[in-house]
Amino acid sequence: MRLFKSLFSNPPLLTFVLVVLVWLVAGLTLHGFAAYGHLRYLLELAAVIGIAAAGQTLVILMGGIDLSVGAVITVTAILLPFLSPDWDPTGLVGVVLALVIATSVGLLNGAGAAVLRVPPIIMTLAMATFLQGVLVLVAGGSAVTVQNPAVVMLGQARPLGIPAGVLLWIVVSVSVLVLIHRMPIGARFLALGANPLAARLSGVSMIRNTLILYALSGFFAGLAGILLLGMNRQGYVGIGDSYLLTSIAAVVLGGTSILGGRGTYAGTIPGAILLVTTTALITVVNASAGWRSIMFGSLILALLLISGREARR
Repeated sequence: MRLFKSLFSNPPLLTFVLVVLVWLVAGLTLHGFAAYGHLRYLLELAAVIGIAAAGQTLVILMGGIDLSVGAVITVTAILLPFLSPDWDPTGLVGVVLALVIATSVGLLNGAGAAVLRVPPIIMTLAMATFLQGVLVLVAGGSAVTVQNPAVVMLGQARPLGIPAGVLLWIVVSVSVLVLIHRMPIGARFLALGANPLAARLSGVSMIRNTLILYALSGFFAGLAGILLLGMNRQGYVGIGDSYLLTSIAAVVLGGTSILGGRGTYAGTIPGAILLVTTTALITVVNASAGWRSIMFGSLILALLLISGREARR
C-alpha cells in the first residue's frame, strides 16, 4: 500500500511505470510490437515530441506557455532547404541559420511577454498566427524537399543501430536536466514560477530569465523541426501543427504543474513516449481520431487530478 502511495505521489515515476506496463502488455498481446525495429521507431517519433517539449517544459516551469512551438517547427522545416547554400557541402550553415531564426522567434516571444507585458498565451498565439501567414505567402501549398546532408544524416542515420534523433534527444535531455537541477539559473526559473513576486524581491530578473527561457523554447522547437524534416525528407505547411498540443501534453503527463514552479523534464521524457505509444496502439486497433482524443484527455486529466491532490496536501 505504501508503495502505491509513493508511486502516485511521484508523477514522473508514475508516467514511467505506465510506459513500462503499456509496453509489456502490448508486447505480450500484439504480434511484432516488442520487436526492436518497432520500439526503435516509437522512440524516434517520441524524440521529436521530447525535444519540442524540452523548451515547453522550461517555459511552463516558470509559469508561462509557448503556443508558437508548432509554427516554429514548421518554419524551420520549410525555410531550412532555402537557407542551405550550394557552397557548403556539410549543410551545417543552413542548420545554424535555421536555428538562429527559431531562437530569434523565441526571443521575440520573450520580449513581448517580459518587456511589453503581453500575456504569454496571447503573445505566442499571435506569433504562431503571424508565422503561419508568412509560411503561406512563402511556400503556398507546396512541399519542399531537403537535400541538406547534415539534416538527412540526422533523420536517417542509425549509428550502432540507434537512430541519430534518439541520440540527439539523449543529449538534449541530459542538458535540460543539468540546467534545471544543477545550475543556478534552473533554481531561478523554478523560483519565478513558484512565487514571481518573492523571486523579484530577491533580485531575480524577470526580463532576463524570460528572454532566456523563450529563446531556449524557440531553439528546441527549431531543433525538433530539423529532426522532423530529416525524418520526412520534406517540409510543408502544417507539418508542426500536431506538436503544439503533444508538447504540452507530454509536460503535463510528466507531472509538471501547468501553473509553474514545480516539475521536472525527467517526467516529460516518459510523457512523450507514452503519447507516441498510445497513438501506435490506437492505430493498430483502427480506432478513430475521436477515441485518440478521449484517451489523451483521460490520461492528462487523471494525472492532473493526482498531482493536484498531492499539491494540496
